[in-house]
Amino acid sequence: MNAVNNERDQNNERDQKPVLPSANPPAWLGVMGGGQLGRMFAQAAQSMGYQVAVLEPADDCPAAQVAQQLIHAGYTDAAGLDALAARCAAVTTEFENVPAASLERLAGSVFVAPGAAAVSVAQDRIAEKRFLADCAPRSGVLPAPHKVIASLADIDAIGDDLLPGILKTVRMGYDGKGQVRVASRADVRAAFEAMGQVTCLLEKMLPLAYEVSVLTVRGSDGASVVYPIAENVHRDGILFTTTVPGPNVAPECAARAQDAARAIVSELGYVGVLCIEFFVLTDGTLVVNEMAPRPHNSGHYTIDACVTSQFAQQVRAMARLPLGDVRQHSPAVMLNILGDAWFDGAAGDTAREPAWDRICALAGACLHLYGKDDPRRGRKMGHVTFVAPTLAQAQAQLHAACLILGIAP
Repeated sequence: MNAVNNERDQNNERDQKPVLPSANPPAWLGVMGGGQLGRMFAQAAQSMGYQVAVLEPADDCPAAQVAQQLIHAGYTDAAGLDALAARCAAVTTEFENVPAASLERLAGSVFVAPGAAAVSVAQDRIAEKRFLADCAPRSGVLPAPHKVIASLADIDAIGDDLLPGILKTVRMGYDGKGQVRVASRADVRAAFEAMGQVTCLLEKMLPLAYEVSVLTVRGSDGASVVYPIAENVHRDGILFTTTVPGPNVAPECAARAQDAARAIVSELGYVGVLCIEFFVLTDGTLVVNEMAPRPHNSGHYTIDACVTSQFAQQVRAMARLPLGDVRQHSPAVMLNILGDAWFDGAAGDTAREPAWDRICALAGACLHLYGKDDPRRGRKMGHVTFVAPTLAQAQAQLHAACLILGIAP
């Protein structure tokens, strides 16, 4: 915890003054990463009067289509990082695997939120589980039972109580990648060898009732806010829908998750938007799963259903402005749109544009496409959020959209 707290204190001591929007000279904010999260961040920042610079190695990225400046460089490129720091008053990241050393370099001359130490915790499943377990006295929530698998000998020492489980690579796993379900030690051995014997974490499979994500935001002054609890459904390891308010989430469970999130974000000394995923078990037990140190797919509904979107909150936090109102003004259901929607059936190989006119004709439909010109199966191409006076109405429109897009509801 000390490294995280020291980084926070150094960031705070260097510059507590807010970065106010300015037209002349312009106020610049920077983002590491040019994907759709960077794109939506840039749009939110621009609506608040900022100009945005994006550092990204790909020149055709979604964020580059909207940002005022693209610094075409790798995430570890010293010249690119220095150019970003020279241009911007504050820098953030849109994905959790940005090299921590790059954030440290930027922090030498510019305010960085979230900081390297906090991000590095979320980049390593072992460090993350250790941190979440250490937080349990304050958060009241533990992670799932788990064991580090770093060698074949570790597999022989697996306790019977950890199986069946899920074997996960320690680093670089997302959207179900780097994860294998295992029922026996033989399964663990086969999966471990197939993964190249990189260090992994074996997590016990628990009787899951449903998953929720808690979107929380913390400012550099220690103030924090928590959004309403989102209930998520995944398919093939990728988020399918997010429903808010969660139809299965009891008020007591929601309060426990929000209190846990506040404790975790405070203990981490975090600045910015942090998404924390929890499992709710069949007996009502709450288990903390993992953290995403950035705006999150499950928080996209906030753009259309809340007073302040998660991206506007990221702008506020990194600019040291007061955090925004997290009230949800309408029930909402968000549908992830993958590249599969461009193809007919499992065997179709000719892409065609979905019927966006029919989607837009649905009451309460808020369509967001990410500017990607290469639809591929499993690739996130956009999302549509349905807002309505009642949750049942929003869910009915989601069902209608699935039929139009050829997605199984």
